Amino acid sequence: MENENHIPESQASKACTDVIDVAVIGAGPAGMTAALYVERAGFDAVMFERIAPGGQLATTEHVENYPGFPDGTSGFDLAFAMKQQADNFGAKTVNEEVVAVDVTSTPKKITTAFGSYEASCIIVATGARPRKLGVPLEDELAGKGVSYCATCDGNFFRGKTVAVVGGGNTAVADAIFLARLCEKVYLVHRRDRLRATAVYHKRLEACENVEILWNTQVRRLFADSGKLAGIEVENTAEHSAQKLPCEGVFVAVGNEPNVEFLQGALELEGGYVKADETGKTSAAGVFAAGDVRAKMLRQITTAVADGSVAAESAAEFLTL
Repeated sequence: MENENHIPESQASKACTDVIDVAVIGAGPAGMTAALYVERAGFDAVMFERIAPGGQLATTEHVENYPGFPDGTSGFDLAFAMKQQADNFGAKTVNEEVVAVDVTSTPKKITTAFGSYEASCIIVATGARPRKLGVPLEDELAGKGVSYCATCDGNFFRGKTVAVVGGGNTAVADAIFLARLCEKVYLVHRRDRLRATAVYHKRLEACENVEILWNTQVRRLFADSGKLAGIEVENTAEHSAQKLPCEGVFVAVGNEPNVEFLQGALELEGGYVKADETGKTSAAGVFAAGDVRAKMLRQITTAVADGSVAAESAAEFLTL
């Protein structure tokens, strides 16, 4: 998603020596929407994003519940369009990871791995990352059979046996996607019923090569020649265990908010940034939007809504 509004790392510090009106930390749907609205309000917005814009949206194969797309759309295409729109209004992007913030100073200070910046307002839109299983060998086998993105890595397991862990929308969508590529798919779920939205259930039932393991949790991973060779699962209802040979396991057991860089700077709620419906956090001039915010529903639609509201709140703060 490179374009003229991208600032290379070598030029970033030089380009942002002045105080930024609104620093948007994160360039997922919430961050990109916030930047768009900030620019439309007549202020300058700079997005800080350590990887590519789009966040988890950019790795989603198919999005079918975002309004305006009757036949659905590619997550990457939607993210690219959002980025282009923000760029067209003048939003800038600095590809540096924010490692610390000082929300008590005036102006507020932002520290990255490459330099420091100052901003009158901050919008925290860092989203969340996939939660890990927490079993031995998980980190060692990441990228060697253990994956957290079926649409990213599924093609590597064409014709093979894999397992998907989880029971929500992401897990079931992953199982359906992988069923088209793989010989066999195990769906490992710790409960006796799926949490996924009803629309996914019939599609899953139509996948003859998907086997659901109810009341089951992954206890161990097995490796052979440095790659995943299988998993050990336990049926918690029957207190029995079995080893399942498989060459891939896709973890979809929820997300964890990306808040480590805050280092206690903002009040959290259940690990997520506590903010009201206007996006206001515990620090004046600091707002939160998207999946990083404590709220009931985390979807693309709620992320873009958060972004627009947070931007309007930031613009109001700057005019006081």
